[in-house]
Amino acid sequence: MEKKVDQGRAEAPLPRAADVLVSAPLFSTFDRKELDFLAKKSEFLSIDKGQAIFNAEDSSDRLYIVASGSVVILSPEDGSVLAEFVAGDSFGEMELLTGAKRNAGARAELPTILLAFPSGGASLRVALSERPELAARILRSFLLVVAGRTRKSNALVKENSPWVRELRRQVYGDKLTGLLNKAYLEENLPKSLTGPMALVMLKPDNFKEINDRFGHEAGDSVLVLMAGALERAVRKEGTAVRYMGNELAVLYPGKDRAAALEAARGIQSLLSGLDLSAHTGDPDLRLSVSLGIALYPEHGPDAEAMIKVSAGLPLTARSRGGSLILFPEDAR
Repeated sequence: MEKKVDQGRAEAPLPRAADVLVSAPLFSTFDRKELDFLAKKSEFLSIDKGQAIFNAEDSSDRLYIVASGSVVILSPEDGSVLAEFVAGDSFGEMELLTGAKRNAGARAELPTILLAFPSGGASLRVALSERPELAARILRSFLLVVAGRTRKSNALVKENSPWVRELRRQVYGDKLTGLLNKAYLEENLPKSLTGPMALVMLKPDNFKEINDRFGHEAGDSVLVLMAGALERAVRKEGTAVRYMGNELAVLYPGKDRAAALEAARGIQSLLSGLDLSAHTGDPDLRLSVSLGIALYPEHGPDAEAMIKVSAGLPLTARSRGGSLILFPEDAR
């Protein structure tokens, strides 16, 4: 149904994709660097007059912005026009964030140029794999846009409503482990630094051995096992996160140095005691885990500094033989 525009053969010059993005409410507050990145993940589509863009129940997770022309949204029951979108308007935000099926059809009323994001049928997660923090920015912007729209109808978006919870799960949930993800950490840690905070980063020293000996599926299942044990152990005091790869993290509000060290020792003991035999077939194999602890405000004036300093500590610990717990001053 969609026809990608060959910019070299377009009848009229196309606008810059970044300029089309910023015209949509969802991206209106994004800075130029963010828009330029998103523009590279977008594509222009040419839609003939009367042509369907999508139908109700179609599977799709992309957003459309009208660059020129006109698009109508059609009722799945009787085909009547439910809404019309013109240049600068966008549609498909919910599908972009949730991957839900279309609940109505869309048709071009005039020869129309659309900017589609993401391009090439990629999911939002894949398109933003290099910049996961932008997914959180898009979610926050979407909630603000919807809240603004609904306020006009005297109804506020409820932060705990089922669809908002689903949006948050889609943006902040790690698909493999079920933990919160790097985007969550980078988005929420700055808001949490209102008092003492401990950030514990941890990595298995021998994870490469597990992958090499037993395969990546075994490695993934061990990571899921670790994540589940960690989440259950810390849920009353902290928040468990999958930061990157096999590196996990825990946020501990209010913990000082002694309390953070005690918590880290507990995590190390828990994970090194896990039975991996069901996942590797080796009853004697155990995890060796190294951890790094950064404290706020002692080890960083802001969230970015805390993440940077703590993320490198497990690697330093592994280089020193592994199964260590380090503070930043220990690595000097």
